[in-house]
Amino acid sequence: MKNKIVVLGLGAGNIDQLPLGIYRNLKDNERLFVRTQEHPVLQDLMEEGLSFTSFDHIYESHDQFHEVYDNIVKTLIEEAKQQELTYAVPGHPFVAEETVQRLLERARENEVELEFIGGQSFLDAMFNALHIDPVDGFQLVDGTMMKKGELQLRHHIVISQVYDAFIASEVKLTLMDILPDDYEVKVVTAAGNEDERILEVPLYELDRVTTLNNLTAVYVPPIEEERLLYHDFQKLREVIATLRGPGGCPWDQEQTHESLKKYLIEEAYEVLSAIDEGDEDHLAEELGDVLLQVMLHAQIGEDDGYFTVDHVISHVTEKMIRRHPHVFSDVNVEGAEDVVTNWEEIKKLEKEDEGLSHSLLADIPNEFPSLLKAYKVQKKAAKVGFDWGEEAPIWMKIQEEIAEWIYELRNGTEDTKMKELGDVFFALVNLARFYKIDPEEALRQTNAKFIRRFQYIEQKMDEKGLNIDEQPLEELDRYWEQAKKQG
Repeated sequence: MKNKIVVLGLGAGNIDQLPLGIYRNLKDNERLFVRTQEHPVLQDLMEEGLSFTSFDHIYESHDQFHEVYDNIVKTLIEEAKQQELTYAVPGHPFVAEETVQRLLERARENEVELEFIGGQSFLDAMFNALHIDPVDGFQLVDGTMMKKGELQLRHHIVISQVYDAFIASEVKLTLMDILPDDYEVKVVTAAGNEDERILEVPLYELDRVTTLNNLTAVYVPPIEEERLLYHDFQKLREVIATLRGPGGCPWDQEQTHESLKKYLIEEAYEVLSAIDEGDEDHLAEELGDVLLQVMLHAQIGEDDGYFTVDHVISHVTEKMIRRHPHVFSDVNVEGAEDVVTNWEEIKKLEKEDEGLSHSLLADIPNEFPSLLKAYKVQKKAAKVGFDWGEEAPIWMKIQEEIAEWIYELRNGTEDTKMKELGDVFFALVNLARFYKIDPEEALRQTNAKFIRRFQYIEQKMDEKGLNIDEQPLEELDRYWEQAKKQG
């Protein structure tokens, strides 16, 4: 039958381990293609006079594996149009064999008919050589496409396709991001064969092993030391659940969403301070404290049966994809301003779908600091044209508000004095926004500057053995001017 390919697995061992039926199939086959001839079975059969067509030369003519696999599949399908053929792959056709997966895609499109004759997977030999039971938890990954975020460090991990020093180096660097440099791994070559070799090495030496070839796999034992899992998100979940669970911490057990509100604000401001310091380690620590607040709220939600941290992550992931159609869909943008416009329009449509208020200002939290809230309110209103178009009227408005405040200072009540001062601040925020200055950040920096200079005065008073509250203002001003010169 034309357009038919019989896919045959050569197993993981030598010819002595090859089933009799597959041996006969290979010996009697006149149209045999193999992905690579670098396999113990084929080496033995070549001595018995077996002939076949190998695709080894294709590896040498392409830089990318996907190009190699595409070329192999294309050739096989073209050859199958002439006459049925057999395609032999190392191990089992459905274990770490990308060309088979690509053939299956073409079969689903009715381009070719496939038949499979299984072979022993190299995993059977690996389990036997390493004396591990996959039921304890097992993960097989491809060393050429390994991603650290997908690794299950509590499970047995077998990394295939580690056939040269370059791939071994990539595997090493990926693992060293999440494991100690001296973590012991095992390099297994020719598992199940008479020349099987297992070499235990520290991770940093992985790419220095001389036995790397197409029969090599790397085994990463499960982490048993809890400290090595401290970076793992699931470990963090377990810690928070333990703190709030039976036998946990009384303080954590008593917390509610309401009682934790102030801590979230405090931790957020400490992040801002760490950013200003320019200390990356401190910033990482403070971001961790913010994450702790998120995890506590999520655990409370889970304890009460309303939501879990999985729901939190799902919401934000879905929102980011939905609000970035220029990245995850086919919407085109020309710059950051287009992104913001799309974002606001999507938010508006979401609120309409949810039956929420149509007011532009409805989603500005009441808990925002007043300067920040004024900035947000004005910015929202400006989106529909309710804004000063130029600078001069803003200055006139500031002068008007100051005059009204001065009048109330002389003639008004405590309430009117406060309200008019609020109007002055609001007008100043308008001016700051005109110049694209964040008023909250500007005042925060000024506060920090004042504290720094005042502490300089305190330091000088301490050095001289003087009490700061006994010094005349002129003396304090002298040191203030010194502090100003220092920044």
